[in-house]
Amino acid sequence: VPATGEAVTKTQLGTVIENAAGVSVSTIEHLMAALVMLGIDNAVVELDGPEMPIMDGSSLPFVQILDRAGRRQQDALRGYIEILEPIEFVEGDKRAALLPADQFEVAFEIRFPSAAIGRQTVDLVMDEQAFRDELANCRTFGFLHEVEYLRSIGLARGGSMENAVVIEGDRILNPEGLRRPDEFVRHKALDAIGDLYVLGAPILGRFEGVLAGHSLNNQLVRALLATPHAWRYRTLAPELAQAV
Repeated sequence: VPATGEAVTKTQLGTVIENAAGVSVSTIEHLMAALVMLGIDNAVVELDGPEMPIMDGSSLPFVQILDRAGRRQQDALRGYIEILEPIEFVEGDKRAALLPADQFEVAFEIRFPSAAIGRQTVDLVMDEQAFRDELANCRTFGFLHEVEYLRSIGLARGGSMENAVVIEGDRILNPEGLRRPDEFVRHKALDAIGDLYVLGAPILGRFEGVLAGHSLNNQLVRALLATPHAWRYRTLAPELAQAV
C-alpha cells in the first residue's frame, strides 16, 4: 500500500491509505510524523492488521522504536519538496496552507468551546530535535460523547484513556492530566506533519493550519500536487542531506 497523497481514501478519524486491490491501512499519521522528523526516507512497514497500533496516542513510542532499531545511511542525497509559491485550501473558517520558507516551520490554531481546550496556538521551527522536544509525546484527544457514539457503531473499540486525552464538557477525564498545557494544538501539529509526509519527501516551507484536520491536510496535499509550478523537488549539499 503506497503512502502517497493519491492513496489517501478516508480522513474521518485519521488518515487511511488504500491500494488498487482495495487493501487499506488506517491511522498512519503518527508513524509518518516520526519517520519524516527522524529523517527516514526509505522504509517498509509490515502489518498484520488493517490499522497502525495507536500506542499511547502520540508519536513517542514510534520514535523510541526507531531509536532502538537504528538508522543506516544510504548512498544518496535526501530529496526535499521546496515550496516556491503559497498554496492553500480553505473550507469555511478552516484553512491549511503551505508557504515558502528556508526551513520547515509548523503553525497551528485550534478553537473549541470547551474550557479544557479553548483557543490554542503553536508556531515552531521544526527539525528532529524540536520534534522530539516539542511534539512527539503529545496525544490525540476526543470528547467522551464522540467516543461513546463511535463505539456504538463499532468504531474506536480500542479507544481509552491509555491512548487518548478524553474530555467531558470542560473536564479532562484522564487521571494523569495533560503532558503539556497546550497538548491539544501540539498534537494537531503532529498530525499535520504526518499527513504531509504522504508527499514522499520532507518539506522546505511553512505549514499553517487553522481549525484544520486530516481532511483539509490531504486536500492541501492534493492541491500542491496539482500545482507543479508552486514547488520543486531538490537536494541539498551532501553535508546537509544524507538520506537514511
